[in-house]
This record gives sequence, structure tokens and C-alpha cells, in this order.
Amino acid sequence: MDLAFTPEEQQFREQVRAWVRENLPQDISTKVHNSLHLSRDDMQRWAKILGQKGWLGYGWPKAFGGPGWTAVQKHLFEEECALAGAPRIVPFGPVMVAPVIMAFGSPEQHRRFLPGIASGEVWWSQGYSEPGSGSDLASLKTRAERKGDKYIVNGQKTWTTLGQYGEWIFCLVRTSTEGKPQTGISFLLIDMKSPGISVRPITMLDGGHEVNEVFFDNVEVPAENLVGEENKGWTYAKHLLSHERTNIADVNRAKRELERLKRIARSEGVYDDLRFRDEIAKLEVDVVALEMLVLRVLSAEKSGKNPLDIAGLLKIKGSEIQQRYAELMMLAGGPYSLPFIREAMEAGWQGDFPGGAAGLAPLAATYLNMRKTTIYGGSNEVQRNIVAQTVLG
Repeated sequence: MDLAFTPEEQQFREQVRAWVRENLPQDISTKVHNSLHLSRDDMQRWAKILGQKGWLGYGWPKAFGGPGWTAVQKHLFEEECALAGAPRIVPFGPVMVAPVIMAFGSPEQHRRFLPGIASGEVWWSQGYSEPGSGSDLASLKTRAERKGDKYIVNGQKTWTTLGQYGEWIFCLVRTSTEGKPQTGISFLLIDMKSPGISVRPITMLDGGHEVNEVFFDNVEVPAENLVGEENKGWTYAKHLLSHERTNIADVNRAKRELERLKRIARSEGVYDDLRFRDEIAKLEVDVVALEMLVLRVLSAEKSGKNPLDIAGLLKIKGSEIQQRYAELMMLAGGPYSLPFIREAMEAGWQGDFPGGAAGLAPLAATYLNMRKTTIYGGSNEVQRNIVAQTVLG
């Protein structure tokens, strides 16, 4: 495993850095660097800028209109975007469903769906989790019954991230009850404007509306929207989840937030406290270790080996690091970080704040929001079981 980037890769990094610096809107970057609320317009504005450059589908092969980058180039692109203060690319379209459509979809589905994903014009949502079927996804109950050239879908999805903006949703649905639970699941693409679909907001602990419940009441879905074969959806879901868990590791955002933590610690006068700096150092060691783990995956991919067996490890460590830096920011801010003021998450907030430390106002909301990271994408407890079985043997 060679940890040094080649001269060509370093040159690629500089090119990406220069382009992002020139094209990333300053108002969006300011929000990201200060953990302020990003609107739908903010996220889609950046997605469309990347789409015009051909970089929204940065992981796509050239055959499907992507840049055809290597695993290392993709990593460098993600890192430069994160450090510059770019929003995370909303992954449901370009990172998650697009690879499934490419690998298992029909040529007609390629032509129909991929251009809108690549341009950032169409907002996709993910319909996996259900009440009682989160980490135990195989127990899902949303039913799709084939009637002629249509499926009739009934059921409920929950924790649908940013589903209030969704125009299309990819769903795991049950098409058979025979055999093992995994063998009766299919992968459907559903227009969220279809009659019978309703979206209900779930207000989170931080006061935000980020996740939703989605209900399907006799929703008619053309059979041509089935990806691959009926009852083979579990195979496609595992293909997608490997991308999701690698994405959840989010080591590049951790590196950016580590620097933010240091800025807060200096501004609040606790950086010179040796015990507090020890905590920052331990976090930095974990971030570096996570980065080494990511580079190990990239090295395996570069050499043609299968890197996905440690996707669970990436998810576990990445999510724990996100919770830790949020906690240390709260500790650095002391009592000024404790008041929970939802309005402080909005850019331009001019409200009063104790001690005048208005920059600390968003910390409580961020801390509360980060409690989710060890649960979504397959809880860390379940991930540890998977790692024990597949990696340790």
C-alpha cells in the first residue's frame, strides 16, 4: 500500500482545488463552514454547478457520461470539495441509485433516468427503512402486487432523508412472501407525484425537518420501472448499501470539522489547556486512522481487489468520529454552547446570545443532530456483527 500520491494525482488535486475555489458560491461555503442550515436551493444550486461541469456523477465511468476517474481521483475530489466548504453531494441520485441503474437497469432506464441525475435537475429520495425494518431491512412489509403492466404499491417508508424535496424515490418492496425474506424483495423506481403518495414530516431532536414518513396508498407504478429482475432486489440493495456506508465514513468532512474545532478552542481560550488538547489530539489520531482505512480501500480498488468487506468498519468509525467532534465543540464552547436556538442555524441570524458568542449558537443543534449517525445506514451494533462474521471469520 503506497500512501504517497503520484505527481499526476497531485496535479489533479490542484486542478480540482482551483476549480472549486472559483465556482463554489461564497454564501454556501460560509454556511457549511459554520454549520448553518442549507436550503434546498443551496444544495441543488451546487449540484447543478457540478452537473454543468460533468462532475456531479464524479464516480461514474465514461461510458455513462462520467469523468471516469480512478478511486484516488474520486477521493481527492471529495477532499477538496469538503475542505473548501462545499455541501455534501446529496447521494441518493448520483452516488446510490445511479450505480444500481447502471449495473442492473435496462438500456431504456439508462436513457430515461441517468441524464436527470447527472445534471442535478431531478431530486431522488431513498425508500428503504420502515417502522420495525431499519437495520433488519429484510423484514420490510411495503407490498407491490403485479397487476398487468403495473405494480400496486401499499405500505410505509420512514426516516426518508430530505424526502420533502423528492421527485423520484427508489424503493425496496415485497413482491413475494415465499422462501427467505430476502428472496421476495424487488427494486422499484417510483414517481413521487403519483396519486396515493403522501409525505409527512418528522421533526428531529434539533428542531429541523430533515427526515420524513412516506405513505403509499394503492400507488400505481409502471412495471417498466422495475430494476432488474423481480425478487432480486436484495442483491441490488447490497450493491447500493456498500456505496452508502463508504459515503457515511465522510473522512473529508471530519478533517474540515477538526480544523473548525481547533478554531473554536482557540477563540474560547481552551486550546492551551493540555487536557483539552489531548482530546483534540486523540480525535486527530482517529481521523488519520480513518483516512488510512479509506486509503486502504482505495489501494485495494486500484489493484483490482474487492474493497467492500470493510465498508462496515468505515461506517462505524466515521460515525463515531462525527459524534466526537460535535461533542468536543460543545465542551470548547462551555456554557455558551448549551442554549438551543434553532433560529441560530439560519444565515444572517441577529438574535441575542449569552456573552456575545453568537458563533457558538449552532453547536447545540449540531450536537443533537449527530446523535443519529451511529443508527442510520445500519446501526453500529449490527455493523459490528457483520464485521465479525465477514472480516474476522
